[in-house]
Amino acid sequence: MLKVLALVFASLTMAVLCYAPAESAQVSINIGVAPVCPYGYFAYPPYNCAPYGYYGPDWFVGGVFIGAGPWFHGPAHFAGHVDNRFDPRRGYKGPMPARGDEPNNNFRGNEARDGKGNIVKGDHDAGKERALPGHAEGRR
Repeated sequence: MLKVLALVFASLTMAVLCYAPAESAQVSINIGVAPVCPYGYFAYPPYNCAPYGYYGPDWFVGGVFIGAGPWFHGPAHFAGHVDNRFDPRRGYKGPMPARGDEPNNNFRGNEARDGKGNIVKGDHDAGKERALPGHAEGRR
């Protein structure tokens, strides 16, 4: 009798498992489009526009921001300078940029970051970086 009960239990278990609905396990992450900001945006949520002076010239190619965070499209092993005094996470409460603002020619890089926002060792000195692209008069 015990063998019959074990066989019935095993048969019922198999039947239940065979008829269980199959679920699709898909993971989709939609980060949307990159923010439109005149001087780039921060590499952390909510990806607010960065004020002029935060990113140095390393972050621009032909006057176009190469992105940060999930929208970074710069070279591998990138190390670009920022002036972290303009980072709200470090207490900056000054003005944020508006469209059409003129670039700040007084960039003073004090920290290097990769495209994802991590602090990294810079591959060059930020001391000579002074202007955003298109404002060569600030570079010395």
